[in-house]
Amino acid sequence: MSTPSTSVAAPESLAMPQPTAKAAAPMAPQGTALGKGVRLTYLALLVLALVAPMIGLYPVFVMKLLCFALFACAFNLLLGFTGLLSFGHAAFFGFAAYVTAWLVKVQNWTPELGVLAGVVVAALLGLVFGLVAIRRQGIYFAMITLALSQMVFFFCLQAPFTGGEDGLQGVLRGKLFGVVPLINDTLMYYVVLAVFVACFMGILRIVTSPFGQVLKMIRENEPRAVSLGYEVDRYKLLAFVLSASLAGLAGSLKTLVMKFATLTDVHWSMSGEVILMSLLGGVGTFFGPVLGAGVVVALQDMLADKVGEWVTVIIGAIFVVCVLAFRKGVVGELMAWRDRRKSKG
Repeated sequence: MSTPSTSVAAPESLAMPQPTAKAAAPMAPQGTALGKGVRLTYLALLVLALVAPMIGLYPVFVMKLLCFALFACAFNLLLGFTGLLSFGHAAFFGFAAYVTAWLVKVQNWTPELGVLAGVVVAALLGLVFGLVAIRRQGIYFAMITLALSQMVFFFCLQAPFTGGEDGLQGVLRGKLFGVVPLINDTLMYYVVLAVFVACFMGILRIVTSPFGQVLKMIRENEPRAVSLGYEVDRYKLLAFVLSASLAGLAGSLKTLVMKFATLTDVHWSMSGEVILMSLLGGVGTFFGPVLGAGVVVALQDMLADKVGEWVTVIIGAIFVVCVLAFRKGVVGELMAWRDRRKSKG
């Protein structure tokens, strides 16, 4: 009698993994893993970036674009993958820019130490902001971050080391590790590109890691995450500090690239600009913020001498059109269209 019971149990145990494998299959389109086509696209873009100075693209313009693309990716880590809307990210971007500019210009620090100091200060500032605001949600969280950011703005306006309304001008790039002369735009470009690629891959790794999956769960259904035993506030605080650190890195690099730090970097309009970049490209996508930053920076660069202050109105009009036409952003709509094609096929 024991032999038949064993033979019946064996097929059942072998059949159990099959529904699990079928159930896991629909998870692939969610963007947790990069498809072959996406990887080839990223590889092609990387090759284009590597040869950009050789095909006539102005290195300083592309470096500025990469700095703002990193800033937008940092913001997207918070909004797109954690679901927290911050109106205060200019504080991390701008204050890190001031710290790096002051240390490099006045204290004669090397560029790598100046950038590192800017990132550390941005992370500490993000920790303070997070501890104050992280227990709030929605518009209350956004308003608290905006209020704290305005405090940083007025501090930068009044502090003696920031240069007030004039800012800090004429920041020297120096030599990286005492060897690489960053005064050469081409060498500086490849340093900025290397930092951007490393940070982009780091964000990709964070989002696709178990930690990133928890962040997505918090974004989609925070009460359920709490009921499953996750310490939601700690996860959100860590995501906030990571986002602030990357934003500070973008601000520090922008200071070395453009050789100045001004109140514009820490003004509330800069927070609005990075929101615009993320929404335009596609919140919650990897490449969307990069595309959005490219569009905004390119429009500002092309139209600033032609239409003056009207460039803001033009960018705003384009933003309205894109939001009406592409509810998920340009990259988000393309991904949705691709998924619909796959489901039909």
